[in-house]
Amino acid sequence: MKGKTVFITGASRGIGHAIGLRLAREGANIVIAAKTTEPHPKLPGTIYTAAEDMERAGGKALPLVVDIRFEDQVRAAVEKTVETFGGIDVLINNASAIQLTGTLQTEMKRYDLMHQINTRGTFVCSQACLPHLLKAENPHVLNLSPPLNMETRWFAPHVAYTMAKYGMSMCVLGMSGEFRGKVAFNALWPRTAIATAAVANILGGDQMMKHSRTPEILADSAYFILRRDAKTVTGNFFIDDEVLAAEGITDLSGYAATPGMKDEELVRDFFV
Repeated sequence: MKGKTVFITGASRGIGHAIGLRLAREGANIVIAAKTTEPHPKLPGTIYTAAEDMERAGGKALPLVVDIRFEDQVRAAVEKTVETFGGIDVLINNASAIQLTGTLQTEMKRYDLMHQINTRGTFVCSQACLPHLLKAENPHVLNLSPPLNMETRWFAPHVAYTMAKYGMSMCVLGMSGEFRGKVAFNALWPRTAIATAAVANILGGDQMMKHSRTPEILADSAYFILRRDAKTVTGNFFIDDEVLAAEGITDLSGYAATPGMKDEELVRDFFV
């Protein structure tokens, strides 16, 4: 990954930040495309603190204010990236919005937000980066989205959210076929809950955080996927522990948010 340019949406915190740090340690150029410019009481990190973290880790960083709901902001960020680093090798579609409500409880503004960020945001970022990815040596797009299991149980509790996340996965399904042999499109999803601000603030608070794994498990998984040959490794819906197992890593105890927590005590994620 040394000298490669990685465009990551939502990289100011959580999973996107962890992936950026992992790749920065390998000498990559990290583009932090996110909205947070001022500290937030419940959300750690800004694009600027993230950039400092990436550079301390050994990479180069470019913090860019980007709301991926707006095409002009995405395209301007892509232009700035190419102007700064000369191209784009990897796109990580990580930015996401979540609200786990039923049909009658989901306000349309929240429905729109989830679809604009998750599905549409993934599409527009992919579209904007593709002309540059097509020129790269081993180009990858990695979406943080689930395997496409078209079962009622994954839709019934939160139809709007599932549709929005599956939209990201449908981009993998379609674009991997469209650009086969040219650009790799894969998805990555965790086996367990991941200790992020979304889990702390929306899903289950401190209790669920204790029974989660750290974002580093996804960061390491992403690193191993991105090292693979883009011409042949495409169209996959990877699960983090399976990626690591393929690399000979089967002891995952180091990823537990609570040291000593056994695998069977961890909360399983949706969609798996």
